[in-house]
Amino acid sequence: MTTTATARANETLDLICWRLLGTTAGNVVEAAYELNRNLADIGATLPEGTVVTLPDAPKFGAAILETVNLWD
Repeated sequence: MTTTATARANETLDLICWRLLGTTAGNVVEAAYELNRNLADIGATLPEGTVVTLPDAPKFGAAILETVNLWD
C-alpha cells in the first residue's frame, strides 16, 4: 500500500522519505522515483505543495549482534 505526502518548501525526495518512512535504505528513494516519474523533470528540490506517492517502508528484522563472553 502506498502513501501520499505533500512536500514542504524546498524539500527533496529523500528528505520526504526520511520524514515519513523513517529511512532511505532499501531502495526507498528509487522506488519513490518509479512511482513519480515526473519528479525528475521538476529538479532536485520540490516546490511546496508537490504531492508525492511513497512506497511502503521496508521491513527490517532486528539486528543480531554477536557477543563474546570473556569466560568462555
